Amino acid sequence: MVPPQFLSGVYLTPAVNYTCRLPDNQTHHAVVAEDSCSYIITNSSDDGPGLEELCTEWDFDTSVFSSTLTSEFSLVCERGYLRATYQSMYMLGTLFCPVIGGYLADRFGRYVVVMVTQVVMLFTSLTVVFLNSFTAILAVRFIAGSSNMLTLYILALEVCEPKHRAAVGILTGLPWALGTMAWAGAAFAIRDWRYLQLAVSLPILLIFPPLYFMDESPRWLIVRGRHDRALTVLQKAARWNKATLPPNSEMRTLMIDIQAESTENTSKTKDNNLVEVKKKKCRAVPVPNLLKNRAIATITTLLCLDYFVVSLVFDGLNMSGDNYSADPFLYLVLSGLVEVPGYSLTAPLIDRCGRKIPTAVCYLLCGVVILALAFIPPGMSWLVMVMVLFGKLCITGAFQIITVYSSELFPTEVRLQGIGISSVFSQLGSTILPYITSVLGEKVPWLPSVIFGCLSVIAAATTMILRETKGVPLPDTISDLTTPSHQTSIRTTDNDVKAALEMTMDTEVASPLFKSEQDRTNEEGDIKSDCIS
Repeated sequence: MVPPQFLSGVYLTPAVNYTCRLPDNQTHHAVVAEDSCSYIITNSSDDGPGLEELCTEWDFDTSVFSSTLTSEFSLVCERGYLRATYQSMYMLGTLFCPVIGGYLADRFGRYVVVMVTQVVMLFTSLTVVFLNSFTAILAVRFIAGSSNMLTLYILALEVCEPKHRAAVGILTGLPWALGTMAWAGAAFAIRDWRYLQLAVSLPILLIFPPLYFMDESPRWLIVRGRHDRALTVLQKAARWNKATLPPNSEMRTLMIDIQAESTENTSKTKDNNLVEVKKKKCRAVPVPNLLKNRAIATITTLLCLDYFVVSLVFDGLNMSGDNYSADPFLYLVLSGLVEVPGYSLTAPLIDRCGRKIPTAVCYLLCGVVILALAFIPPGMSWLVMVMVLFGKLCITGAFQIITVYSSELFPTEVRLQGIGISSVFSQLGSTILPYITSVLGEKVPWLPSVIFGCLSVIAAATTMILRETKGVPLPDTISDLTTPSHQTSIRTTDNDVKAALEMTMDTEVASPLFKSEQDRTNEEGDIKSDCIS
């Protein structure tokens, strides 16, 4: 349900052929300019160059789409940049997801936030259909992006058995691939943008019946002290799974212990990071410490680059059907199809080959095949398609691996901050992408491919600077990055891969980036008081 909103610009604001529509009184005395953005008024009695006027109306090609936002709101010529803005507004909204989603989910509960965000997504998706102002559509797109939170994903992980979390984390990519293919199929069947938007918005209703059978996260209920409700939820889950719970009195005692432990940990840190810091350095670790010394600064800088590139190229290949294929519908179907092996083969690959080499190879292969497109002779469109899809497969693998790799590279005391700021760079890549594919790509068609290819090759080279983490103990503090025990590889097992995957599923990955100054002061105060005592 998300891909049709995330990739909405592919079919709602596509590049459409157009010609300038001359005013009725100028049809015999005007010549349309080559770019169809202006026309020259000629005078038979004057041999001068004529007067140039800007076009205000256009006739659009309807052979592929009967109606689009591009044609309805004349998003061409001087307004052509608005096609990119339409897509970017959604991505700009997603930058606020960690801020809004993390706070609301912790304050009001996962289930409540899931229900509210799904209602907002449904409302904004349907509202676009009835709007006649492009400015209003942009505003609604921003709100829709802000509602695209991962709370439902978090809720699923919190009620999932630990041994299944890695599989759940990997398999969540598969519905995205299926949604991408379904979006292409819907656009192929419905060529009017309003009816198309309506058709892909109504299925959001299908998520509400399953939500009726879901409950609040027991983990959140226990931490919040709502033990009676948590016990009811656990008893219901036990009945469904034909399991037996301990006596109620024992369950309540366990809940009290869990809440007490959580409260104690929260007063010092969200993930026990400050406890480790207190023992070793007696100070809190703010985000600027990600650049404290050469080791952590290198990791932070290179991972921000990796996240930026992987997001830019992954989304860029999804949204470049006009450049790489004459059939934008078939292109997106195949693009979603090649994501399936990219998602499913990640865990066994990094278990056998480590993290660094597979990541670098995926980046390098993607960059090479995209750059090689410039040397393919005209008339071999099938080869172009094959090479682009191979590049998409490689960048999908890089996307999956880098999430695991980053969680192992950052020390415990700054892991959440590190992954959070890297994710911000990922969203920035997606936000500026439409201006590369739609604005620059329209003027210089080969430029997006060069950008994607060069950045991928650069990311491959810089990834080789990072250390291998397979079989290496996870660092707890920044100083651990320079110790020999974290620089020597040892034998690892599939459980290590699963553990690394599970670390990427922390429910508050980005929230440390947006802590209030008061929160930081309180944390530092706790550490200082403990050190004094």
